[in-house]
Amino acid sequence: MTLEDFTDFVGDGDDADEDAAGVDGDAAGVDGDADVDGPAGDVVESDAAGAGSDVGGHDADTGAGGAFAEYEAEPVGEDSGLGVLSVSRGLRVAEEAEETTLQAFVTTDNRESVRLGKYLVVPYPDGERLFCRITGLEYAQEFRSDDATEIHARRRMRRNDFSERDYKFMAELEPMSIVYGVGEDLSRRMTDRVPKPGALVEEAADAREIKTGLKIPEEGVFLGHLSVGGEVVRTAAKPPTVDYRVKDDYGDGDPLAFRHTLVAGGTGSGKTHASKNVLRQYLDPDRTYPMDDGREARMAVVQFDPQDEYAQMHDDNPALDAETARRLEREGIAYGGHDDTVALVPRVVDASYPGEGHRAEQVEFTIPFSLTKELPWLVAGSGLNDNQYPALLTLLNRFFRDYGDSGTYRQFLSYLDDPALKEELDETGRVHEATFDAVKRRVRAVPSGVFDADATPITDLDHTLVRPGGLTVIPTYHLPTSRQKEIVVLAVAALLIDDKLSNDPTSERIKRTPLLIGMDEAHNFLADADNVQAERVVGKFTEAAKQGRKERLGLFLITQDPQDVAESVFKQINTKVVLNLGDEDAIKSVNIPSTLAGKVPYMEKGQMVVYSPDNSEPVELTGLSTCVTRHE
Repeated sequence: MTLEDFTDFVGDGDDADEDAAGVDGDAAGVDGDADVDGPAGDVVESDAAGAGSDVGGHDADTGAGGAFAEYEAEPVGEDSGLGVLSVSRGLRVAEEAEETTLQAFVTTDNRESVRLGKYLVVPYPDGERLFCRITGLEYAQEFRSDDATEIHARRRMRRNDFSERDYKFMAELEPMSIVYGVGEDLSRRMTDRVPKPGALVEEAADAREIKTGLKIPEEGVFLGHLSVGGEVVRTAAKPPTVDYRVKDDYGDGDPLAFRHTLVAGGTGSGKTHASKNVLRQYLDPDRTYPMDDGREARMAVVQFDPQDEYAQMHDDNPALDAETARRLEREGIAYGGHDDTVALVPRVVDASYPGEGHRAEQVEFTIPFSLTKELPWLVAGSGLNDNQYPALLTLLNRFFRDYGDSGTYRQFLSYLDDPALKEELDETGRVHEATFDAVKRRVRAVPSGVFDADATPITDLDHTLVRPGGLTVIPTYHLPTSRQKEIVVLAVAALLIDDKLSNDPTSERIKRTPLLIGMDEAHNFLADADNVQAERVVGKFTEAAKQGRKERLGLFLITQDPQDVAESVFKQINTKVVLNLGDEDAIKSVNIPSTLAGKVPYMEKGQMVVYSPDNSEPVELTGLSTCVTRHE
């Protein structure tokens, strides 16, 4: 018999192994039952007579029929929790995470339900509770043995059973906070005491306790439901989910809307779906913000829309059934189409906006060339350098001095064609002849029809552009060139920012209304580049981000390439919502904790990581599966 022949092996335990491997067929003198192969392949059965009555010289305790007697042995009480704290490898909490040692032994019946990231609580004798999460799982040997052997491996390859009791199952824990009662309320503090050895380890199942442990606000703007590994956390409460909200009042700091938000996700990750759900919450009639003059004002949202999707927020979602609506109402989540939605459509020559995907009101506008008086970089493009830009300023100032604010783009082109002007500026040394020609080429490169079209100038539509409680969507999908889209988006955004930050605004409506500027595909407009336009644009948005908290101005940036957003803007963003991203550089750029960053490439549609240091601990969420407004 060889090690390769285990077909008829049915024994178990060390004795059976020795019988199968070392007995050559002669069973004489073997005390007990042992089946071996004889020379002819027949089964030879050893004589087991007396095996039950003469073992080691003592009579065995048998029942009436020669069998062993059975006694009932029921455990007293019931098991609770997942396991207990172990001190076999030490039990230590420290200020440095790498010096902390906290492990729990998980009992056999609970092992299948344990996952990395699961939230647990460990009680102290005085009623305080240590809130922690699982950061590591391992099997360890229960008995001293060597399972790296040929016999053991072959046996496991032929048998499908596994005994959990043969192994220890250990969970490594990361302490996050200590939760304690203050009257009827709960509060948290940093971990400053070690739990007792053998303390019960339980799954966190109380929604209030979980929110307190993770520093999640009770009230605020809804983002999603707390989850672990893509599975929504369930509690004993009704509803059983744990809602995640972003602070939106001045009771404890500033509303985080004015500390700015980034939504990052690849194609198909659900970032537009998620963004619509969040923006809809800001438009809720009950959500207001105190102003410096004592008023309570509702938020105005202006959303730049490159794919013609956000005007659909005017309409109800036909897929949202009555049961889902009742659940949203119970959780205090705003839903349904927003009636006060206007599609403010840029009009350009040779391009029309179909507007077939929604029922929102449509109002056309144009960019007046007079805006370049304050925003000269709109006609600079990406071609002018720092030496040529002052020449453009000189030419624009002279033009508006001669033509007034009614001067048009076509008139400016004719103005630049005047050879006498070119000669005068060159002779006086104000603009070199070659520089004049370079500026002229750049200005002529502006796509025709983007300025001064047959529509109302955007500067005359401030009350349509910004409405308390209103959503204004500016679609650019119909514009034929990226340069036209760039001019429209940057012109309107700069107009909003300048009036919000100015002490002498052109529009009091814009100045006196809380404002959220949403920008999809933000990487196309806020990228760092070595040219005058990029420097001016990034500088303007950086200043807006810095002053937004004071001026009630928030940025809501949506992108699939967060690594391309200018760092000076990126650093001002407090709340990062990260959906599935496959690009390693993109994941690194959002700068979320490594424990969550590793999950990002594997997240399904609608799953997200939220990193908002001023709001909560970093968490994993699952968004609503049904959009609260129309989404196609």
